Amino acid sequence: MSHDVLSRRTAVWVFVAFASAYFLSALLRAITATLSPTLTLEFGLQARDLGLLAGGYFLGFSLTQLPMGHWLDQHGPKKVVLSFLGVAVVGCLAFAWATDFGGLLLARVLIGVGVSACLMAPLTGYRRWLVLEKQQRANAWMLMTGAFGMLASTLPVQWLLPVIGWRWMFVGLALLIVLSMALMAWQVPKWRIAEPPAATRTPAKPVGILASYKQVWAHPYFRSLTPMGFFNYGGLIAMQTLWAGPWMIKVAGYTSLEAATGLFWINVCMLVTFWIWGLVTPMLYARGLNANKLMTYGVPLNFCVQIYIVLAGADAGALHWALFCISSSFVSLAQPAVGMAFPTALAGRALSAYNLVLFLGVFVVQWGMGLMIDGFKTAGWQEPQAFQCAMAVFFACCLVSYGYFLKHKSDS
Repeated sequence: MSHDVLSRRTAVWVFVAFASAYFLSALLRAITATLSPTLTLEFGLQARDLGLLAGGYFLGFSLTQLPMGHWLDQHGPKKVVLSFLGVAVVGCLAFAWATDFGGLLLARVLIGVGVSACLMAPLTGYRRWLVLEKQQRANAWMLMTGAFGMLASTLPVQWLLPVIGWRWMFVGLALLIVLSMALMAWQVPKWRIAEPPAATRTPAKPVGILASYKQVWAHPYFRSLTPMGFFNYGGLIAMQTLWAGPWMIKVAGYTSLEAATGLFWINVCMLVTFWIWGLVTPMLYARGLNANKLMTYGVPLNFCVQIYIVLAGADAGALHWALFCISSSFVSLAQPAVGMAFPTALAGRALSAYNLVLFLGVFVVQWGMGLMIDGFKTAGWQEPQAFQCAMAVFFACCLVSYGYFLKHKSDS
């Protein structure tokens, strides 16, 4: 469908429009890591509360993925993402007005629901609007934009905190989302519903949303990547957006400002990492190094870093968490690879189903780490050792998931 491919100028504007929303969604995703000392003090939060609060975003995010994939294929990225972002505006304002933990959690879930289309919508659009070799690059640079957002959630938030307070920050974020919606309404093209191939056409009788995902769930390539998406990729986001910060404070002995600075440089590293992935991925694919091969050889590097963090304890600081995130980035190649493994008419559902796996993983890892840390402390461990034990359990889950991928990837 070459007539759907956008001109270079239009593609740039579409990318900028989507990137503005994804920037804000990533900022909102990661801001709890920087605000964790303030929120812990103001609301008396324990580790499990902090994990649940941060994970509430990903719970809300996950709740929408299956219907959203169906809607993306039917109604297109523009209509879907604008509808969802209105919920994000309400969520930001509710967070700013919250007076207790329950209010914070509900608002956090609403924010997660509201920004849940900010990556899947452009990836669905790029599947049709960009030629095949540019799709991996566009995905990597969208993730780079997300790294910018996470960067903005660190030192800039720490600097603004004593000036305007965390509540007014969320009011400002609500206004920025409204501006992003206006840019998207102006630049993103309308959607023409694609006719699926004869072999995959939906029957005339109504099909439920879950049933419409049958081909996706049954696909061997999708299944081979599911455990790594849940634990390895979900764990990357869980650590980057929450637990790296408390580790630096509780285990490595950083101050709040030092931890925010550490998070800043971690996100700088991720920004550069995704920029490089965007540059080199088309060349690597041209040389036969596809997502499967890159993940097979790259993920073990991350295991080496995880082992060091677990064993080093207080000696593992911002540098080692940066290495953890960089070496975890190999699993990000799975997301566009899943989309390209399916026909265009199913791309939205395939991407959203994988996103559901990913963000359920983030929620489980974020909350699970908090539960384990509190549990190990209750069992008599000191807080730094409790963090190390929780991290060791996470590493074991990642290792098993990688083994499952190695066993089943040849079936893809």
